[in-house]
Parts: sequence; C-alpha cells; structure tokens
Amino acid sequence: MIHRRNILSALLATLLPLVALAQPAADLSPEQAGRPRTQKLDEAVKLAKDFKFQKEGVLVVGTTTGRLPFAAYATDTKTPVGNAPDIAQLVADSLGRKLELVSTAWADWPLGLQSGKFDVVVSNVTVTEERKEKFDFSTYRNDQIGIYVKSDSKLGAIKEPKDIAGLKVIVSASTNQEQILLRWNKQNVAAGLKPVEIQYYDDDVVQRLAIQSGRADAYVGPNAIAAYEARDGKTKLAGVFSGGWPQNAEIAVTSRKGSGIADAITLALNAQIRNGNYAKALSRWNLNSEAIEASRTNPPGLPKN
Repeated sequence: MIHRRNILSALLATLLPLVALAQPAADLSPEQAGRPRTQKLDEAVKLAKDFKFQKEGVLVVGTTTGRLPFAAYATDTKTPVGNAPDIAQLVADSLGRKLELVSTAWADWPLGLQSGKFDVVVSNVTVTEERKEKFDFSTYRNDQIGIYVKSDSKLGAIKEPKDIAGLKVIVSASTNQEQILLRWNKQNVAAGLKPVEIQYYDDDVVQRLAIQSGRADAYVGPNAIAAYEARDGKTKLAGVFSGGWPQNAEIAVTSRKGSGIADAITLALNAQIRNGNYAKALSRWNLNSEAIEASRTNPPGLPKN
C-alpha cells in the first residue's frame, strides 16, 4: 500500500540551508575561489551555433538547490554552490558564456526546460528512455542509488528486491529510484511477499526525522546525498545499486530535444575530463567514485516500465 505524505512546514524549510551549512569540509562561500574554471572552446561554440540561448552571452542553467553535495545555498543564502554549479560553470566557460544559475524545484525542471525558462538543466538528472523522448543528454557522472537506514537498525544488507519486502521505505516522487522501487515491489508482490509501504516527503528534515523516529525503515535516494548526510552518524548504508538497475545509468546535463546544444556540451565535458578540471569538480564534493571515463550524448538509459 502506498501512502503519499505532502508535509509542508515553513519553519523546517528554513532549516534546510542550515543543515547544509552544518556539514564540515565544504566550501560554501559565495565567491567559490576553488571552483575549477576553463577557457572557451571554439569547437564547442561552433557546435552550438544554431542553439537559441535565452540571453546574449549567458548560459542559463536550471538546478535544484538544497542538498549537498549536488547543490545548496552559500553562506549568503542566495548563491547556489556544489557539484552541479561546478559542472555548469565548466560548460558555460567552454561555451564562452557567463553562468546564470536558476534554482528550481525538482518536479518543475522538465516544464521549465521545455518552456524555455533555462537553456539547460544540471540537477542530478538520470538518463532514461522515457526522458529521451523529450530531452537530450550529455553525461557527466555515474548514477548510484543508496539505501540508508538508522545507524542502530537491525536490518541486514539490502541487495535485491526481496530484502525490502514489508518495509516502510522513503523515496522521492518522479525519480528513477522511485521507478526502481515500484518495480521491486511489483516483483515481490507477484512472488507472494509482503508489499512495501512507500512514503513520500516534500521536506528533507521531516524525511530524516521519519527514519530516526521509526516511522520509516529506510530511505532510497542518490547515494552521494545520503552518504554526505550520513556523516553525522545517524544513518548508515545498507545497500547500493545503479540508478538504472538492472543496467548501469548515468547523470547528465539535460537540454531540449533537438535544440542543438547537446553535442557541444558533450565535447566540452570531454575536454574537461582530459584536462583534469572534471576530476577537480568531483573531488571538491567527494564524488570521485562516480566519475565517468567519457561523456556521451544520449546513451542507453533506464528502460521504460
């Protein structure tokens, strides 16, 4: 049985930037002096010559801001910082453009991109076959999903669908991890196992409280985010799998289908992989384990259900 819980709390929402700021060993200054920068790539500019940018000399990038290591607000509470802004900066530099970051809710990025609110999206978007019908992709990171439980949980390792049977599991709506969890649950029910109780929360703080209080047994989400939060010792890793389970999946810069910028971005990212800036952008946020060897345009993605 699936219960949808949409809990909105203005007070708790204001705590999210503070939670991010409380994490140690991260540069949260608005200046971002350590952010890797690069030179304009004429070949990338040439490949993007037919793309209609929103603003002259600017690359407008949509990103979901609120959770490190991908993106959170700097100490000025308005400047997005994190790995997604770092990758966006390298792409903008390569295209010879100033970077303008626009914060957007996860559920809003598809419409925002299609409507022209931003040129591209850099927001931990996984390549899926369904999304490829509307968007183009330039990959920049492997997608790893983690399953986290309370640090003193008696649950053992979670390695396959049957291990989640009967559990209360938190997942974010409209994500590839939700699709995978639903497929696991369907497989379990067909095998006569107990169904999963899937819980949805709009607030990260409430989500973590649900794990600590026992209202939920586990959280399924991007491993990088969950691992970053687990440094407080309140949760621990119970399992990890590809975001394209049972296949591998990659995270990508997302653009409008056929808009003419994807190949330019892929070329730019591969140049950054070769010159070492890409590795620096990942290491700043402890994402080295999710590095790819080469960026690809529209590779195979998470299959349709």
